Amino acid sequence: MIVETNHMIPVTRLQRELTKKLREISETEEPLYVLKNNEVNFVILPAKKFETFSRIEELLEHYEIADMIEERLKDYNQAANVPWTDIKKKYALED
Repeated sequence: MIVETNHMIPVTRLQRELTKKLREISETEEPLYVLKNNEVNFVILPAKKFETFSRIEELLEHYEIADMIEERLKDYNQAANVPWTDIKKKYALED
C-alpha cells in the first residue's frame, strides 16, 4: 500500500492534534493513516468514504454468493426433485 507521508501521523502526535486532524479530514475528505511502532495500524476515514467502502464490500459479497449459486446450479437436475406432497406422505407429516 502506497501512502503519502503527509497523510500519515504517529499515534502520539495524533493524541495532541486530534481536533485539528479531524477538521482536516473533514475538509479534505482524505484518510489519515495512524502509525503505531512505525506501522500503519489505523485509518481514519470521512464517514462518506466509509459508507462507500461498506457498500462495495457488501456488493462484492453478493457477487461471491451469486458465483457460488451459479456453480452449484451447474449440476442441478430438476428431474431429481421430490414434490413436497410426496415427502409429507412418506414421513406422515400434516399441514
